[in-house]
Amino acid sequence: MTITAAADGSALGNPGPAGWAWYVNDDCWRAGGWPHGTNNQGELMAVLDLFRSTAHLPDEDLHILCDSQYVINSVTKWMPGWKRKGWRKADGKPVLNVDILKDIDRELAGRKYRFEWVKGHAGHELNEAADERARAVAIAYQQGVAARSGPGFPDAEPAAGRRAVKEGRGEGGIPSLFESETPARRAAGTTARAGAGAPARAEAGTRVRPESEAPALFESDEPDLFSELGADELGADAFAEAPEATTPEEMVEALERELLRPDVRSDIGRTGQLLHPDFMEIGTAGRLWTRDAMMMSLEESPAGPVDLDVLSADRIGTDTVLLTYRSYSRAGSALRSSLWVLDGEQWRLRFHQGTPEA
Repeated sequence: MTITAAADGSALGNPGPAGWAWYVNDDCWRAGGWPHGTNNQGELMAVLDLFRSTAHLPDEDLHILCDSQYVINSVTKWMPGWKRKGWRKADGKPVLNVDILKDIDRELAGRKYRFEWVKGHAGHELNEAADERARAVAIAYQQGVAARSGPGFPDAEPAAGRRAVKEGRGEGGIPSLFESETPARRAAGTTARAGAGAPARAEAGTRVRPESEAPALFESDEPDLFSELGADELGADAFAEAPEATTPEEMVEALERELLRPDVRSDIGRTGQLLHPDFMEIGTAGRLWTRDAMMMSLEESPAGPVDLDVLSADRIGTDTVLLTYRSYSRAGSALRSSLWVLDGEQWRLRFHQGTPEA
């Protein structure tokens, strides 16, 4: 059996509100996106999610229809050379979108697949369907409304259980770990709806911010939202910035304090090192946040300083520390818990949840 699917991406402004989608038929498709991204990132994410959504069918041939020569060449021609050169191009510069390309590379192992280029916007039924859904997500982020994420692939692992593209489909909101809400905002409500794939940047009761008013912070690493400075490349040496600590509990507290600094939160490379690849947070609005969504949200809006008083730091396993504390910021105080795990020689944040105090 051959699975034939079209994969496409869309970005309004490129970069701008972005979406991705793959499409087999009306009963088998999936879409998601980000508040700010590029068309190439959307195209790549559509391919990545298609591989992940069909991972339970490793013996099936996967026929991918794609209108992006960049994606096809990246996967079928350039990637082997990039890997040999340490994910750098022939001119020595880092490969753009390297983290998502690495994820695609991992998904290719043991899979039977082939790409076919199709001309975009030329009436190809599957390509048009994928393009329509990707663009719908991008428009949803632009307008601050909900977008359809699709039924997914039958019997596939739920998206909430997959690395990197897992994401809640309910109410939006801001990450509780670094929330930048003011009391007035909280009183008005912070339940902006978002399509699957990343957090929206709008709040209930407020107008949607035009693209021209988007913070410049997000453009500092343009165009690679997933950053050439990922944890896989920098490794344990990057943790030298953390204050000295003699015990795991002290190390975890030091790293948590570092993660609460605005300059660290706005550094997508550093947050990528501190957050575990399977990081998950349940936000104050009930939204499920993932590592990629959190990193992109924080780069766009790192918020102000946050202080903390540690309530307890408990070793609950050889490689696991549970940190509970009270945080203080201009938005008020909150009770928080963070689960840190030892990943190789690095302590990384695996789970976080916070509840604002009345």
